[in-house]
Amino acid sequence: MTPKQLSELIDRQQITEVVFRYCRAVDRRDFDLLRTCYHPDAIDRHTGFTGDIEAYIAWLSEILRRFAGTHHLIGQQLVELDGDAARCESYGTATHRAVLGGEPDHDFTTGFRYIDRMERRSGQWRIAERLATRDWTRSDAGLFRHKEGEGPSGHPSSADPLYRLPGWPSAVER
Repeated sequence: MTPKQLSELIDRQQITEVVFRYCRAVDRRDFDLLRTCYHPDAIDRHTGFTGDIEAYIAWLSEILRRFAGTHHLIGQQLVELDGDAARCESYGTATHRAVLGGEPDHDFTTGFRYIDRMERRSGQWRIAERLATRDWTRSDAGLFRHKEGEGPSGHPSSADPLYRLPGWPSAVER
């Protein structure tokens, strides 16, 4: 492997991790982590929203109150590098579960693509502009059910087991 190939491989991995970190941040409602995915002057374009990162977080935190949980899953990604800029297309599905007693229409799964212009600034790859493109949406109204028994459960906050993994420093300690 040449030094250029190795450098490009590292860049692609770092870009991929930005997208993965974004999904964790949204699903855990970790808005400080979400900020690390975007450059401060970034623009996000979602269904029903266009604006900067702080406006996006304000909008998203309000929208997420409708949901007892969300689950983002990223599939294939194509990263096209051009120096300190990159285009990253990430295919995914996201499942949304309404809060108990909430609107049944808030139970849905969507197929989406994040079409990101990433930029490396001061050695950090982050989103400079995002187009969150919905390709399809399916209603899941009335399909969710309770767990079959005891065991760890995910939670859309820092109460999630991720933050309490035995032998791993808590988010507060880091």
